[in-house]
Amino acid sequence: MRPLHVGLRYRLAPTMKLRNCAAKRVSEGQDMDIRAILMGLIFAMMWSSAFTSARIIVADMSPLFALSCRYLISGLLGVTIALALGQSMRLTPAQWRATIIFGILQNAVYLGLNFIAMQTVEASLAAIIASTMPLLVGFAVWIIFGERLRPLGIAGLFAGLIGVSIIMGARISGGVDLAGVGLCVVGVIALTAATLLVRGATSGGNFLMIVGLQMLVGCVALTLATLAFETPRLNPTLPLALAFAYTCLFPGLAATIIWFWLVNRIGATRAATFHFLNPFFGVAIAALLLSEQLGARDILGVAIITAGILAVQVSRQSKA
Repeated sequence: MRPLHVGLRYRLAPTMKLRNCAAKRVSEGQDMDIRAILMGLIFAMMWSSAFTSARIIVADMSPLFALSCRYLISGLLGVTIALALGQSMRLTPAQWRATIIFGILQNAVYLGLNFIAMQTVEASLAAIIASTMPLLVGFAVWIIFGERLRPLGIAGLFAGLIGVSIIMGARISGGVDLAGVGLCVVGVIALTAATLLVRGATSGGNFLMIVGLQMLVGCVALTLATLAFETPRLNPTLPLALAFAYTCLFPGLAATIIWFWLVNRIGATRAATFHFLNPFFGVAIAALLLSEQLGARDILGVAIITAGILAVQVSRQSKA
């Protein structure tokens, strides 16, 4: 006859296994369903369209001044909605750190430099450079943090590098503004740094409040930069009004809300997979709305970068 504790162990083992599986499933989010796919596509389109709307805005409004106003409006809207949903401004120290880091590096440095650059750089090129962020994050966690990357992910990193080289070779031979490209590159490095510095620091709830406060932090930083480096310029036009309103409401606020919905529903790793669509949507929207020309090397480079981003994300997803 088996001892009582042995019998209990065998009887409880299936139950414990089910509970562990359930806990793992909750932490990774639900499976990808049609609703999550549709919302992911909408998120990618909104994120990618921000470069085209920014290009329209800087034609009639000085870039830092425009961003300061955008983040003031979007930040106040985000905080107001968060308060209406019962969220609190009482954040944890880690959340405050993430709010300040993201507000400065992402909202002020990354987007500030991109807005300045898009006075001379086409929206499609700025979107392609910014879309390499998942590749830079994958490279950093592999080289700097020692995270093991599968062969598929390593191949994706090298594919992304090849794709960028093809596009930059075509654009440089066509006379692109290298100073503007340099600003875009520094901007995406700042965004990558922000992503790495606050990994997991936004857990604990109050997501929408954190987003709103991040925008207000960016507003303060950009206002100081405007006063120090820029003479505000404003030429009221209908395209400016439409692009500014769209940028505040959709890429600025709605896309962020959709992103957090995706993370909560399917998990951060699966949600990040939708970033592979950003290069394609970025150049397609710019070509459609701004009539930006795309050559065969541009299209080839975008296809290779897209495949590289997808390979890196799928590699990290299979590991998770």
